[in-house]
Amino acid sequence: MRVSELRLLDIINIEDGRRLGPIIDLDLDLDKGVVKGLLVLEPARGKGFFGGGRGGDIYIPWERVIKIGLDVILIDGRDLINISY
Repeated sequence: MRVSELRLLDIINIEDGRRLGPIIDLDLDLDKGVVKGLLVLEPARGKGFFGGGRGGDIYIPWERVIKIGLDVILIDGRDLINISY
């Protein structure tokens, strides 16, 4: 699977069934050649003009990825770190 294909998949938290948003970046360890985590754009929730605006970013450690399917990536979303800019 290519990174460009990963970006098209929905990220689903198995704890509450919530869709978290699209992958915007990967955290890679280039020395070891492994993925350390995913950075996901959290949907905006009533911020900004007419309820738009940008939500924060969510960091998902690779260990929290349960399953990568054809349409979704299932993750264990307990105590995820929300990164607001």
